[in-house]
Amino acid sequence: MPRTPFVDLGYGRDRTRIPILYEDTAVLAIDKPAGWLLVPFSWQRTERNLQAAITSSIAGGEYWAQSRGLKFLRFVHRLDGETTGVLLFAKSLGAVETYSELFESRQMRKTYLAVVRGVPRQTSWNCRAKLSPDPQMNGRMRVDSRGGKEAETQFLLLQSVGDCSLVEATPVTGRTHQIRIHLRESGHPVVGDPLYGPGTDESRAGLRRRFPLGLRSVRLTYTDPFRQRPVDIQAPDERFLRAFGFLQPDPPMTRPG
Repeated sequence: MPRTPFVDLGYGRDRTRIPILYEDTAVLAIDKPAGWLLVPFSWQRTERNLQAAITSSIAGGEYWAQSRGLKFLRFVHRLDGETTGVLLFAKSLGAVETYSELFESRQMRKTYLAVVRGVPRQTSWNCRAKLSPDPQMNGRMRVDSRGGKEAETQFLLLQSVGDCSLVEATPVTGRTHQIRIHLRESGHPVVGDPLYGPGTDESRAGLRRRFPLGLRSVRLTYTDPFRQRPVDIQAPDERFLRAFGFLQPDPPMTRPG
């Protein structure tokens, strides 16, 4: 039975097909679209619970899962709801534990592209601001130099266009909203960020309407814990770059003569 190159969710006009970027006997990586939340299956306060949708699709015998003999699939790390890109799922509880340990022990190298406001003065820098939950707003994090948990992100300036820049972000730790807060602390908040953008009013009233969140997970590299071989999972970045003006549209074709 041939396998589909995508995870198939939903029916009719609302059908969602999520590209599969990588697969082996233990894991499956998808190109997560924006708007899907990574919360437990039982959390039903949203219709965009990605874990619940995938679990229901498997239980319903959808072809993409049936063709793989899949009975189980669970995420082993998180991306924010509006963040797109590489997301890894495990095919068994044993694999969940094994790959979760790789993330916790910092053996997974994650690379993101971020579109930020302004032009950084440095071409590369680190941010180590400690983070903790914000007691004033549920679901939001804050810089907390005394009681916060250690957090570190490495940044590299790739390109600037007008008053925005393209930055490569490599988180050393994996705290909630880490990249977004560290970029804000660096003076260059992520474009389209409703929580940590360049002023709440501007973010919600302007940039959020014009742009999606300017953050995409583009690469995940690690050593396969079962076969001891390197794995390099990459997500395409052309559409993301073009949406924010860092990749110009292809010129129209002209006929000779």
